[in-house]
Amino acid sequence: MINIALIGYGQMGRMIDNLAAQNDCEIVAKIDPQLKSCISKEALEDADVCIEFTSPDQVVHNVKKLSELKKNIVIGTTGWQDSEDKVQKLITKNDVGLVYGSNFSIGMNLFFKIIEQATKIMNVDDYDPYGLEMHHNKKKDSPSGTAKVLSEIILKNINSKTTTQFEKLDRKIRDEEFHFTSVRSGNIPGTHLIGFDSAEDIIELKHTARNREGLALGAIKAAKWIYHKKGCFNFKNVIDDILMNG
Repeated sequence: MINIALIGYGQMGRMIDNLAAQNDCEIVAKIDPQLKSCISKEALEDADVCIEFTSPDQVVHNVKKLSELKKNIVIGTTGWQDSEDKVQKLITKNDVGLVYGSNFSIGMNLFFKIIEQATKIMNVDDYDPYGLEMHHNKKKDSPSGTAKVLSEIILKNINSKTTTQFEKLDRKIRDEEFHFTSVRSGNIPGTHLIGFDSAEDIIELKHTARNREGLALGAIKAAKWIYHKKGCFNFKNVIDDILMNG
């Protein structure tokens, strides 16, 4: 059993809390302004790994404090990747372990692999790719981190596409642009779709989350995986290890 501290006690923090015991983990600390608790040596004394689900502007600050306390970390927050170099330097400087990723769903990470293979097959002039992502209206970033990863896969494998347009266009899209649109509404847990359109037909591949439980379970798996490890890892490393070793 490993001891986990939750940094942020919003929807994801509460879900991890509910799932921890049945996944051989114990929640030993809950850090959140709403609970009038903060990161400190005393609060995290019993924690083996900290799972961080807060907001993009808090990630570097939290990683600095947690790494200085020699705590291994899972970052579930998205939208902070512009500060990735700062985070990696903090992890290296303080000699701890970190797992981060755009999406902690096992299914979505398998979807990444499916899209990677599909784009290699669909790299033909007859089919024009497009993307769509939909989330609940409380999501704090747009496009999603997952959409950015999917767009990177498209640009890597589809020769005709060299750049992604996530924004509204008031002009004709250029041939080399890949258009990925976002929708925010209601309580949508998360839907990502990659399509390929031709004059004769449309091929679509879609991942739809039934709920956010998959993200919570993935974060717990990441916490168990990073326990006793040092260095920066992407959640893809966790998935590859699971697929290889079961």
